[in-house]
Amino acid sequence: MEGGDKMKESAGEANMTVITIVLIGLVAAAGAIIIPNLLNSTKKSSCCQSNGGIWKNGACTNSSGVPVSTEC
Repeated sequence: MEGGDKMKESAGEANMTVITIVLIGLVAAAGAIIIPNLLNSTKKSSCCQSNGGIWKNGACTNSSGVPVSTEC
């Protein structure tokens, strides 16, 4: 293998490393946004259900559609 071929190979490996790091960063950023929202929604839903309500479309109501207090 000639010196030029080794340089091309190592440059390709460096590019793949950079791409991998960028993709890991994007996945981490997406997780940092999605996970807190998911946890907050789950907390509100469980609070609603513990007060006898039904969590639907971002609101806590009883089976008649009357809002239920979610003081948690």
